[in-house]
Amino acid sequence: MPRVNGVSARKKCSETQLMATVYIGMGSNLDEPVKQLCRALLSLDQIISSKRLADSGLFSSKALTLPGDDRPQPDYVNAVVKMETQLDPRALLDQLQALEAAQGRQRLERWGPRTLDLDILLYDDGIISQADLTVPHPAMAQRNFVLYPLQQIDPDLHIPGQGDVSELIHQVSDQGITYLGTFEQAMKQYDYSHE
Repeated sequence: MPRVNGVSARKKCSETQLMATVYIGMGSNLDEPVKQLCRALLSLDQIISSKRLADSGLFSSKALTLPGDDRPQPDYVNAVVKMETQLDPRALLDQLQALEAAQGRQRLERWGPRTLDLDILLYDDGIISQADLTVPHPAMAQRNFVLYPLQQIDPDLHIPGQGDVSELIHQVSDQGITYLGTFEQAMKQYDYSHE
């Protein structure tokens, strides 16, 4: 596929609109993580020039910590959302960081606990390497809390430079990851069904 500014050319949605397929990783381990992800999913639906195509449902996973950091952290709740967007990667990142801030995200420490973490995992088949934006997300092939949700959405997905989800998933442990159910089930629990 042709490249435009380091990003693959997008699919035509109409005569004047181009759409990119993106995958967004979601995570939270503070302040009712399931509720945080439900709120975030509804907020993703409000991003301009974008449309949600699918979601993975919710998974529980063990928190990653930096080597030598033995401080306990609560388990995470994770998900992946597949979207189409007209936004370029930088504009999409800005929207995601605004959603994180609106839900109380504070960037105090690397791999620290957080109310909400939203990552651009994939942007079409583009490869982006900037100071604050790397796509595909560099460690996604080693993270079960990314691969298991991706498999729910698109088991045949290819991650540029890393491999196919269907093969990569056999290289990570399934220890510590549990499917919790659909967003729809969770939203009913938190009475988000009519928002």
